[in-house]
Amino acid sequence: MSAAPEPTATATPAAPRLVQNRLVRALLMLLAVLSLGLGLLGLFLPGLPTTEFVLIAAWAAARSSPRLHQWMLNHRLLGPLLVQWQAGRLPRRAKWAATLAMSLAATALLLHLPWPPPWWVVAALVSMACVLAWLWSRPEPLR
Repeated sequence: MSAAPEPTATATPAAPRLVQNRLVRALLMLLAVLSLGLGLLGLFLPGLPTTEFVLIAAWAAARSSPRLHQWMLNHRLLGPLLVQWQAGRLPRRAKWAATLAMSLAATALLLHLPWPPPWWVVAALVSMACVLAWLWSRPEPLR
C-alpha cells in the first residue's frame, strides 16, 4: 500500500470550473473584458485602480474564457503577478505600490474636502486601511 504523494510547495491551485450556463458565461466574459479595459485605463488615469480591475478580469476570465485567462497568465506584464496571486502570494513590490496608491488617494480626499470629512470619506479611508492590512498579511513569493 503506497501513500498519496505529498503536495509540493510549488503546486499551483486547481483551475476554476468553467461556468456552464451560456448567459452567465457571456456576462462573466463581458465583466472580464470591461474590467481589463478599466485596468488598462487605470495606468493612465490617476485615481482609477489598475490592480483591482485586472484581478477581477482574471477571476471572470477563468470562469468564462480559458483562452482569455491563459492570455492574461502568459502576458509579459500581467502574467507574473497573476500567477503569484493565484498561488496565494503577493510580491512586496506590489504591496508597496498599493500602499503608495492608496496613500495618495487618501491624501487627495482629505486635502480637497471640508473638515470634518463626510461619512463616505471616513468609510473609504477605513476600507483602504483594511485592504492594506489584509494585503500586508499575505505571504510573499518564495525566493
